[in-house]
Amino acid sequence: MTDQSSSKAASSASSRASSPAAPSAVPEPRRAGAPATAGVTRRQLLGTAGATGIVLGAAGAAIGYTSAPAGATPLTALGSQRSAFHVKHQPGITDALQACGHLLAFDLTAGSGRKEAAALLRRWSDTAARLMAGEPAAHNDTDVARDAGPSSLTITFGFGRSFFDRTGLHKQRPAALDPLPDFSSDRLDKARSDGDLWVQIGADDALVAFHALRAVQKDAGSAARVRWQMNGFNRSPGATAHPMTARNLMGQVDGTNNPKPADADFDQRLFVPAGGEPAWMANGSYAVVRRIRMLLDDWEKLPPTQQENVIGRRKSDGAPLTGGTETTAMDLEKTGADGTYVVPVNAHARITRPDQNGGAAMLRRPFSYHDGIAPDGAPDAGLLFICWQADPLRGFVPVQRKLDRGDALSQFIRHEASGLFAVPGGAAKGEYVGQRLLEG
Repeated sequence: MTDQSSSKAASSASSRASSPAAPSAVPEPRRAGAPATAGVTRRQLLGTAGATGIVLGAAGAAIGYTSAPAGATPLTALGSQRSAFHVKHQPGITDALQACGHLLAFDLTAGSGRKEAAALLRRWSDTAARLMAGEPAAHNDTDVARDAGPSSLTITFGFGRSFFDRTGLHKQRPAALDPLPDFSSDRLDKARSDGDLWVQIGADDALVAFHALRAVQKDAGSAARVRWQMNGFNRSPGATAHPMTARNLMGQVDGTNNPKPADADFDQRLFVPAGGEPAWMANGSYAVVRRIRMLLDDWEKLPPTQQENVIGRRKSDGAPLTGGTETTAMDLEKTGADGTYVVPVNAHARITRPDQNGGAAMLRRPFSYHDGIAPDGAPDAGLLFICWQADPLRGFVPVQRKLDRGDALSQFIRHEASGLFAVPGGAAKGEYVGQRLLEG
């Protein structure tokens, strides 16, 4: 969790489009419209979209249809939002934050190798394309989401370090998948870390997200078993009076300094270029996944002014303690009447700034989580931290090392699970994710 954590829809590029082959676009935060009339089936509603096309407004928020069959009511703006599966970069990386999320890791079963993995990725890719288009799964669909539209569903697939040994592809394993170093705040549960395969699911409707979760799990069949699974959430689109950066469970505005698509080096920081190494990772990215427990009972004992000093930003609006608005540049040299820095030297926002870390930056796109109340009454809650970068050794690692040396926030958080995954580029029509690796 850092000052660059992705919680702001406006700072994220999106692959939501009016057709599966459309390129990524950058949407403004969305608002839900009025609810659709009951009694209309999902296929009727989506048949309207298929016949006429989904129309994106100038801000990417107004969704409508040119016509509708008699007796059918178009979906709300929230339900009809659709992300494309067949895109240059896999969906779920630069898309706006979604309200509901599921993260899963799978291990290949004994006897499953490269052939079985290829068949599995083909099944998963077909299912993802169908569900993201608002269609049912090809086989044994559960009907959980039959009344809903795509609801911005994205499904993303990645490979862990161990996958390459299990499939005999160790020579194709990227150097960027070398194990992450140990950090002092780590209290890692190995059973909930790593994995051969990783799947990220996000949607703006909980039933749509769960429908995808079940479909992916069922598609695994006998080829792979679930190693771990985690559930997350974010603020729902339209929940605030005006579009704004989301807050984390500490109540802090979280996501101000994420890299933006307008940045000249945005693609360079996030994605492996065509012609890069290994070749099968062209247009792909690397995801660092961390389950970060927030020690909320301790945090909430601090008065707001002390919380602000820990972070380096005002709690009310996310502006730096040195003044201005949320997007105002932080003045790291500004001192108060007592001669001390206004933004403390160990403030989280100071330590994580790219210009304080040799330019190291990554796109953070997290989910909050809450897994109940512990026997001592403390909430088991925090952040499912997900960050994207072209090279984790130049993105996540140097920033986390610096945080390890003196971040004021470290006493209020605990890293409990970790994973690093290679996420290849998007699949072209007729292909499946990872095909260039598994059939190359």
